[in-house]
Amino acid sequence: MFGCYLCQMARILGIDYGTKKCGVAATDPLQIIVNGLTTLPTPELESFLVDYLNHEQVDAIILGLPHHPDGKPAQLAPRIENLALKLQKLFPSIKVALHDESYTSKHAKQILAKSGLSKKKRRDKGLVDKISAVLILQDYLEHI
Repeated sequence: MFGCYLCQMARILGIDYGTKKCGVAATDPLQIIVNGLTTLPTPELESFLVDYLNHEQVDAIILGLPHHPDGKPAQLAPRIENLALKLQKLFPSIKVALHDESYTSKHAKQILAKSGLSKKKRRDKGLVDKISAVLILQDYLEHI
């Protein structure tokens, strides 16, 4: 019975949505480890998800929702909320959830600064977006 339970586990995706690029992270099938998958241009996100979901079992898609320090939603929040609705319609069997992403980009930059990478690599916005997606997904997993 234990083996059958493990066979039914699926990944969870985390997305750091931006107007130009999106960072994407995923758990392993047991939902224990989070890895950065990719950073891609925002217009390619939907086709990436369709392709990914054709090859991998996914339980949930978690979208980072930015807030200002006073707790009010950031300017990008309505676009992300609309994306969540669209993804729920496209993938009705997959949970789509919003999760606070406050300070993930700042934290990602701090991680890169401490990593020992060259200045050029630390300035790579795509790497920051991918690490931000990892942080969003790790925080989500800690809260469920």
